[in-house]
Amino acid sequence: MGLTELQTEGAGAAEVAEYRGATTAARFGDPQAEFAALREGCGVYDLGYRAKISLTGGDRVRWLNGMVTNNVRDLAPGQGVYAFLLNAQGHILGDLYAYNRGESIVVDTDRSQLERMLATFDHYIIMDDVEVKDLSAEITALGVGGPKAHQILASAGFTVPEMRALQIESVSWNGVDCTLVRSDNPQHSEYQIWLAPTSVRRLWEALVAAGATPVGSQALELQRIVTGVPRYGVDVRERDLPQETEQARALNFNKGCYVGQEIVERIRSRGAVHRKFAGFLADAPVEPGSKVLAGEKAVGEITSATRVRLANADRIVALGYIRREVGTPGREVMVGTVRAVVTALPITEDSFAHGTSALEQRPA
Repeated sequence: MGLTELQTEGAGAAEVAEYRGATTAARFGDPQAEFAALREGCGVYDLGYRAKISLTGGDRVRWLNGMVTNNVRDLAPGQGVYAFLLNAQGHILGDLYAYNRGESIVVDTDRSQLERMLATFDHYIIMDDVEVKDLSAEITALGVGGPKAHQILASAGFTVPEMRALQIESVSWNGVDCTLVRSDNPQHSEYQIWLAPTSVRRLWEALVAAGATPVGSQALELQRIVTGVPRYGVDVRERDLPQETEQARALNFNKGCYVGQEIVERIRSRGAVHRKFAGFLADAPVEPGSKVLAGEKAVGEITSATRVRLANADRIVALGYIRREVGTPGREVMVGTVRAVVTALPITEDSFAHGTSALEQRPA
């Protein structure tokens, strides 16, 4: 979906940038104000950077269940699950959502991962009755997020059923066939609306007219980092192991064999991995790739960082990895030459205020 399609009279022209493999709106105005709308009201945003893959054929469930880290075999129709795609050494090749649509499974992932994921799928389909189709040109999506998301959808003309996390429903909006998906992030009320690209501008304008604030990818990154959601290719890399990411929601230990399962099970049986994904509050800007230090010893690294305004204060918020023995929330560390404290994820206003207070009380 081109950015020009997301310009409305009330929003002004958007600044365009590459994000997760697609060109999209980076900002419509002040990203901090757009971030505040996501936390306090309702934002609408382009999800055209997400790609859709359809899996059909009689072996689709068995085959995908043997490919990913979560349980697709027992997935009820109309329900989704989050999972990792691993290599045989247990390292993460990508992440995805898989939704049971009855006659098909729809895989949802970033466009930046699409080419590699399709190639991996093709490599592992041998004698299996599985057909793979890239739906990305046929389906785009908008996100509606914030505490008033349900209210805005209703005002725009949607009948929104009660939905569980990752529930997916076929709905109609003003004669347009849509798919409504409920997010699985408990810290952020979000719905996704999948629909044909030809109808997306009309829906965007209706949501803005109903009171949603146009939001760009810069504000989405603020929200992602504060809620502690790792992004593949940034916070999760091929060298990382599933348990290091702290994404227990992606793992199922009762589903049977899948690619890389032996390594994941071995890690579980031995008790733990040496490092974990964590949040950090810092005194000054830090860069991804910076080392986290405890005393003189390197104990981790930063993978994402941004400046956020929360609880009436500005602070650098970062994500990264730290050794488990020093990764206790409240632990004082250095990121290069910058003072920081470890914080639990997601970062709440209370933890933000507490971490800010701890930094302010420490000597410079």
